[in-house]
Amino acid sequence: MELFDLIVIGGGPGGYLCAERAAQGGMKVALFEERALGGTCLNEGCVPTKTLLNSAKLYRHATESEAFGVTAGNVTLDHARVVERKNKVVHTLVSGVKGTMKGCKVTVIDKRAAIEGRAEGGFAVKAGSDTYTAKRLVLASGSETVVPPIPGLKEGIESGFVVTNREVLDRKELPKELVVIGGGVIGLEMACYFASVGVHVTVIEMMPKIAGPTDPAICKVLMDEYGKRGMEFKLSCKVLEVTKDSVLYEEAGEKKEVKCDLVLLSAGRKPFTQGLGVEKLGLEMNRAAIVTDSHLCTNVAGVYAIGDCNGKLMLAHTAYREAEVAVNHMLGVRDEMRYDVIPAVIYTDPEVACVGESVESAQAKGLAVKEVKLPMLFAGRYVAENRGGRGFIKLVVDTDRNCLVGCHMVGSYASEIVMTAVMMIDTGLPPERLKKLVFPHPTVAEVIREAIFQI
Repeated sequence: MELFDLIVIGGGPGGYLCAERAAQGGMKVALFEERALGGTCLNEGCVPTKTLLNSAKLYRHATESEAFGVTAGNVTLDHARVVERKNKVVHTLVSGVKGTMKGCKVTVIDKRAAIEGRAEGGFAVKAGSDTYTAKRLVLASGSETVVPPIPGLKEGIESGFVVTNREVLDRKELPKELVVIGGGVIGLEMACYFASVGVHVTVIEMMPKIAGPTDPAICKVLMDEYGKRGMEFKLSCKVLEVTKDSVLYEEAGEKKEVKCDLVLLSAGRKPFTQGLGVEKLGLEMNRAAIVTDSHLCTNVAGVYAIGDCNGKLMLAHTAYREAEVAVNHMLGVRDEMRYDVIPAVIYTDPEVACVGESVESAQAKGLAVKEVKLPMLFAGRYVAENRGGRGFIKLVVDTDRNCLVGCHMVGSYASEIVMTAVMMIDTGLPPERLKKLVFPHPTVAEVIREAIFQI
């Protein structure tokens, strides 16, 4: 029986980066991943969806190019080739992760692993017929799609009429009519792709707005933009049943039906901890999520939980940072996780990005704040590259502490320029100091500078 310094269960963003950082710190590491390195993010989520969305954006730009003085004829989108390219991108990046693990001398074991319990010198993990032991254990088992108890849903999944984010990415043919159950981030991004390439999309959301906690004004911009492209939104609607060729739902007390040839289930995700053996160590749980502190420690010394399985913020970049904090704790390096400065992005077209507090969340915490809102039209490059864009930025300022505590924006490059706001919030610098920062001109990011001068 081989003894490791650290065993990591799960090879997603948190898991593989944890293994890399620990190995760089001198630990002997084993990483277990039964499917493919990179986890949901690299294989079925972040990267493949953005590959598809980039193709959709190119298609839209080509079909709307006349307004910019460019005439393009016979523009078509070959969905099968888009999927083929997506697979190449995924293969390239997964190969890169494999190479990194090999370079760091991490032992990668492609088997499903589960906790056996305590062992001499630490913890025992079983994979197949083999048992492995380590002084420390990191759980990075990720998350899985929520399957609500809707009549006909499981049968639809079995027949292929209903797909999740995993299966939809490999379909070689476009549906004519798509129904998306759930108007959260994953559902919106996939709805965005299909609507942009000519599919009629209907989004059914039980809440009165899309995109979860996203600023309502931003949600309005997205709904208006996609409404122009033919997408329909059914808000405050409850899905009642999935038949062999339709979805039945309730709207304002009335039963309605929408016919389709494909249903995308996007009703959220939950921590994947079933069968992990958490009960054998007596780990504290919050339903399916493993409870952790600001160092990613569980209630059992030597055991950590990072990424989606702790249920805090199900974002790949959150998992990356959690991995670093956990490894630093193991190495005795002072570090702590901050969840208040983690950006969130929706890669629709236009893009959405936010970080920190909204006015409502700040006031709920007893903060005295004011809000500054500015159209993206204040940035020259935005005007040059967009036709009548409705993008905007909102800054939330703590008036007592005299610092930025929140930023919300919708528009081109939002996913890239939000990091400027992240650093401003993280450093807590006063607006007078931020006004001295020099932005390159012309850039869309200059809208942040313009907004600061409105404080």
